[in-house]
Amino acid sequence: MNETVLFLSTPIVASILLAVMLGYFGTHILARGIIFIDIAIAQIAALGTMIGLLLGFAEESMEVQVISYLFTLLIIGGFAFMKMKKRSIPAEAVIGVIYCLGLALALLLAENIPGGSNYITKTITGNILWVTWNKVLLLALLFAGISLIHLLLGKEFMQLSGQTSTGDSQLHLKGRILNLLFYITFGVVVVKAVLIGGIFLVFTLLIAPSAAASMYIQSWKGRLIWSWIIGVTGTIAGILLSYFLNISNGPAIVCLLGFLVFVLAFIKLIRPLPR
Repeated sequence: MNETVLFLSTPIVASILLAVMLGYFGTHILARGIIFIDIAIAQIAALGTMIGLLLGFAEESMEVQVISYLFTLLIIGGFAFMKMKKRSIPAEAVIGVIYCLGLALALLLAENIPGGSNYITKTITGNILWVTWNKVLLLALLFAGISLIHLLLGKEFMQLSGQTSTGDSQLHLKGRILNLLFYITFGVVVVKAVLIGGIFLVFTLLIAPSAAASMYIQSWKGRLIWSWIIGVTGTIAGILLSYFLNISNGPAIVCLLGFLVFVLAFIKLIRPLPR
């Protein structure tokens, strides 16, 4: 019993960190209407990692991480610049093309890398059950630094996320810089989270808890708190379920949170509650 608790404590702490940070960003992402941007960022980061592996670097080496972040920053900078200009193509369409292109290129590169297909699978599904305390500590320190930035600039970021009807092309210079800073911090969080949880789990933690909370709660603070509660509860339950049933942890958490969103949506549909 004690060994089980010790073994599960590491992924549970990691899942709480992911749920809290991604729940916060998910509230912003839903308000901004750019639902699939994290998948695109994660896939481009994975493409950068594949290129690093192709160049002969180790999977978790500093060189591979630098290449991955460079690709991520390139996409984030391009997306932020695109948001500043008037465009005829919806942002979600551009994000979808970026994701498909990144995945296709990664699959092509995987054919020339020993174990490349296994890495693609690992990137998509993740394996949070086997995360180490060292990675959890580094993740906590990184998230603490990003949290400090958002605590200092939280009101400004909220105002920017709330301007869904006003295009970024109408923002002043300070607003554009803050918007770019928001996307950079978001990109860093997504890249690090994917290394632990995988693309599907990160996307689900980003969107599902916030979407579930937004169906019942209108206030920003209320949506944020309930997205944390839903995300943390779902991930812990998924980890316990995957361990005791001996099934994949990422898909177990995704299924639990996905089903929860549909159940809440069905309840909302048949029994509307006052907002």
